[in-house]
Amino acid sequence: MTGSEALRRSRMPVAVVLVWIAAGVSTLHPHLAPAIAGCTWAAAVLALLTAALRRGVSRSRRPARSYGRLWLSVLALGLAAGAVASTNVAVTAPTVHQVQERLPPGRQVVAEVLVTGKVERRGSSDWAFDAVALSLTGGDGESVATEAVATQVVIGDADRTALPALDVGARVALAAVAAAPRAGDRAALVLRVSRPPVMIRPPTGVLGVASELRTGLVAAVAGLPDPGRALIPGLAVGDTRLVTDDLEASMTASSLSHLTAVSGANCALVVGAAYLLAGAVGFGRGARTGAALVCLGGFVLLVTPEPSVVRAGLMAAVAMLAVVLGRSGIGLAVLSLAVVILLALDPWLSTSLGFALSVVATASLLVLAPPLAAGLARALPASLALLLSVPIAAQIACGPLLVLIEPTVPIYGVLANVLAAPAAPVATIVGLAACLTPMFPLVQSGLAAFAWVPAAWIAGVADTASLLPGAQSPWVDGLPGLVALAVAGGGVWIIIAVRPRRRGRVRVLRLVSGLALAVGIGVICGTTALRTVAGPLTLPTDWSVLACDIGQGDAVLIRSAGAVALVDTGPDPAVLRACLDRVGVERIDLLVLTHFDIDHTGGIDAVVGHVDTVIHGPLDGASAARVQDTLVAGGASVREVHQGTSGRLGTATWRTLWPRRDSPAFPAGNDASVVIDVAGARLPRMLLLGDLSAAPQRALIADEVLADRYDVVKVAHHGSADQHLPLYAQVGAAAALITVGLHNPHGHPREEVLDALTATGTVITRTDQDGLIALSLEGDRLRIFRDGGAADSDGSVGGAR
Repeated sequence: MTGSEALRRSRMPVAVVLVWIAAGVSTLHPHLAPAIAGCTWAAAVLALLTAALRRGVSRSRRPARSYGRLWLSVLALGLAAGAVASTNVAVTAPTVHQVQERLPPGRQVVAEVLVTGKVERRGSSDWAFDAVALSLTGGDGESVATEAVATQVVIGDADRTALPALDVGARVALAAVAAAPRAGDRAALVLRVSRPPVMIRPPTGVLGVASELRTGLVAAVAGLPDPGRALIPGLAVGDTRLVTDDLEASMTASSLSHLTAVSGANCALVVGAAYLLAGAVGFGRGARTGAALVCLGGFVLLVTPEPSVVRAGLMAAVAMLAVVLGRSGIGLAVLSLAVVILLALDPWLSTSLGFALSVVATASLLVLAPPLAAGLARALPASLALLLSVPIAAQIACGPLLVLIEPTVPIYGVLANVLAAPAAPVATIVGLAACLTPMFPLVQSGLAAFAWVPAAWIAGVADTASLLPGAQSPWVDGLPGLVALAVAGGGVWIIIAVRPRRRGRVRVLRLVSGLALAVGIGVICGTTALRTVAGPLTLPTDWSVLACDIGQGDAVLIRSAGAVALVDTGPDPAVLRACLDRVGVERIDLLVLTHFDIDHTGGIDAVVGHVDTVIHGPLDGASAARVQDTLVAGGASVREVHQGTSGRLGTATWRTLWPRRDSPAFPAGNDASVVIDVAGARLPRMLLLGDLSAAPQRALIADEVLADRYDVVKVAHHGSADQHLPLYAQVGAAAALITVGLHNPHGHPREEVLDALTATGTVITRTDQDGLIALSLEGDRLRIFRDGGAADSDGSVGGAR
């Protein structure tokens, strides 16, 4: 590639960067939008005037002058688009401010909304969809807004099967509580509802027909075996209502989740099939392109024209245009122009990770994949090189963004995509045909059955890849992880794609890339080893109590004579799994779920299938029941416990001190947390208080069920202010465990709690500062191991009992 060609390829992305920055800053800081709009408008006009003056002064055709004017034109385009984006934010800001001022967080509201996005899972039990609020009325009957307002509706603790009619185009009424949106969100308002909305009118017109077709496909696959059955609607039309949590986790772990959401790949398959079919009936090149684009538009309507699908369709159209033109450089320019227009019209896309993934995935096919295919072809057959180049390019481009969601790297992602690649087009096209033939039930059933074969293959690949050793390699979290993986991916691309030479900068670049990649792989392997095989070697071998560093949540291990209990699972399965791997725990003999808040049960998937017995407090809704059902399905024996229940763990005994049986004063939740007392030989006597607040703590003392003294107390509710401090004076523990996240927004642990513990002579350990904490008895002394953060990483406390 010549220098001039590289220059031509690199101009338009500059405009993308400019508009993305302007849109991102404006949406994250709306109060700055008017100033940003004014500055960018002025800069755009200045760039245009400069370009015009240069053209008027000199009519030279020399490349240097020509490139200068082109650079100014691109600069003007990016600035003008950024000005449009900032102006859009500035224009909508007053309405957003008015709505949020009249509906502060916590206020009751009655709304009528038009559904504009699919119902999707948010968190462990919530479902959410994007909508436009057509009317908003406060609890006092006052009208809040006189125009349509972008809204996100969150349905808490609901069963998805109860929400099938909430399709794009439906109008529903709901009673909700207002909540503040996150910075950068398109929604001006978040409405949290506890009951399913009431249908006013289902989708009509084209959207209604599309909804009926999708529902018909779901019905057509009803008699087929899982998990292939669940994938067919997702592969064909992006309908994931049948996809279970386990299947979704397997698809994500194997880097195949893009197949069940309508991405540019799905759209490209439809476009390609239409293009080939049009060619088979004798259409010319232009007619084939037109027919393919018409089919793409119909597919977008069928799937539902929500923003993410429209973006995917646009990316597919850009990729197809590049193929038709036969030049990836032109394709990159067209892609850049499309992104500039989208960001100008919808600046809130600038903070959407899904949009960023769509853009970089399409760009990777245009820019990274062809050189990769050529480089691989030097050592592999051309067809295999082409097959491998696409998933490798996508992994290099998308991986750095995906680690922002979860700091892991799917080791077998490329292999899984290669194995799934032949099946995905067949399942998509045949499933789409089944969706479009409801008037012929036998044909539809036959097509659905045929689509099941490749769908079942994809599900099997995902399940196998996710269960292989080291399927998810831990990676650095946050921005450092993004940069590190981008550098590693760049090194892989340079080594494979850049043609080796004996002399010059290319050879040096390849050498540096190889060294950097080797160091990176060494760091990854070392980190993985420390979190898995070698993890136990970094801890005291005789630990009996261990608090995992899982952020803002609880996950405490207790070990006696080889038997292990886990008290709560923290909020994140991946983080809990990393802790269990590091300490070498595979089997949980006793799982204690103190209550069902997300910071205590969100990591449950890490232990499903590895638990013998589960005890828990009162169920507090559908999400708690689902957790219970999941554990039962994994082979665990589950029972609810109350004050007075007891059992054994190895040579130790445990007993539940709380909650009381049938106590309306302390309903399910924090105040009905399971409190356990654990004692035994070579085990410090422990009191674990769950998330009890002050009132039940006083009741616990009044019930006279506490032992005379404890060696260790797990402080209630991460050290919140709502404590009955005399309880800790009565307990008189030698050491206190505070499981708490670093820089948590609640200010835990509170100073008054820390002062009260210090006043009783209790040694304080806290996971936000000390990391993982391990306790063990050495004679009559309690030894404390702190994994990191504390000045004194190892110490002991006298007087343990």
